[in-house]
Amino acid sequence: MKPELVIFDCDGVLVDSEPVSNMVTVDALADLGLILPLEQVMEMFVGKSMAQVAAISRRIGAKLPGTDAEWIEELYAATYARLRQGVDPIPGVIAVLDALDAAGVPYCVASNGSDEKMDITLGATGMAARMAGKRFSAHTLGVSKPEPDLFLIAAKHMGIASAAAVVIEDSASGALGAQRAGMACFGYAPTGGAALVEVGAQVFRDMADLPGLLDLSG
Repeated sequence: MKPELVIFDCDGVLVDSEPVSNMVTVDALADLGLILPLEQVMEMFVGKSMAQVAAISRRIGAKLPGTDAEWIEELYAATYARLRQGVDPIPGVIAVLDALDAAGVPYCVASNGSDEKMDITLGATGMAARMAGKRFSAHTLGVSKPEPDLFLIAAKHMGIASAAAVVIEDSASGALGAQRAGMACFGYAPTGGAALVEVGAQVFRDMADLPGLLDLSG
């Protein structure tokens, strides 16, 4: 059944920023003597808030300089600088937004990232105008996935009952937040995706498949 609202995650769903952002984290941890491959860092941190990234980093042995907030600020600055060098939309996602517009289905973005980060990535990919007034940041609102609040706030702001909304995620953290919010979730995973399935997401591999899954022609 066609949803009344589609809530997109940002990084890894709308914009192909996860490898870039997490490589910055790889470098930052290496500077602290913790050498980890990109794949492991992405497995640990994709879908997490920056506060969660800092807490996990400490837990696995990183001796962060100063407070968590100070390290997070430095990590944000390095990440933004790298993202400003360029980031692409996820292949096929612009066509998905076009299909939603054609079907009259509203959409928005709910991210554990900051508004400033979305300014950079959505701006670089031409999606900023499409998401104007429809962006919900955990960094700004003080609520983050996997808790359901970010999705519930987004649905309420958009005037749609939570049960009528569908979430598009690429992380288990986000998919769990959708489940807790009582929303169906499609998990974008070009490869893998077992962790998404474990928290109730229906996995799909290609954005070209999403309009059909959302029943936009019905």
